[in-house]
Amino acid sequence: MLNKKLNIFQQVRELEGWHAVAFSATLLERMLPNYVLFCEATEFADPAQYRNSLNAIWEWLAVPKAKINFTAQLEKIEELVPDASDFDNYGVFPAIDVAMSMSACILLIQGEDPQGAVVVSKLSQGGVEAFIEASSEGDITDMEIKQHPLMQWEIETQQELLILLSKCPKNSESCKQLKQLATAEGMTNIGLEI
Repeated sequence: MLNKKLNIFQQVRELEGWHAVAFSATLLERMLPNYVLFCEATEFADPAQYRNSLNAIWEWLAVPKAKINFTAQLEKIEELVPDASDFDNYGVFPAIDVAMSMSACILLIQGEDPQGAVVVSKLSQGGVEAFIEASSEGDITDMEIKQHPLMQWEIETQQELLILLSKCPKNSESCKQLKQLATAEGMTNIGLEI
């Protein structure tokens, strides 16, 4: 299992351009409801800006000539990052993962972080791991985390995504397929129903 995890990060590291952004956007699609649920539970912020930013990323993927001001998108996202010390609600951590992933994806588009997709991959897996630890009774071993159904699902989803990306052309139809993959189970990456 550890080899699979390393293998995924290695494969993600090799993604470039459109494929790296598409990988990131698909994982973000699974993670975004965690941010929305956090905002609804705490009245922290209006989560619509994050939906708008992710829609802008999908638009950039579907219509390569689309004119999108990602610098402005990044500023809007960074204004809406919760501070973990302000909340005693576990949901703040998955919400921060979404914010960091969204920033990494935009920086990837702008060419400022060529490893943005790896950042998103690790944040998604790390979020699942943290959720498993937080929701387990007592201590949990690394092996138990790796064998947990949520972690298995996360790894399988990322692997399926890598396979799909190796075959799909850079077009709006591919974007629809990727979104479908992200939302097919009706759950976020940490297993919350959407």
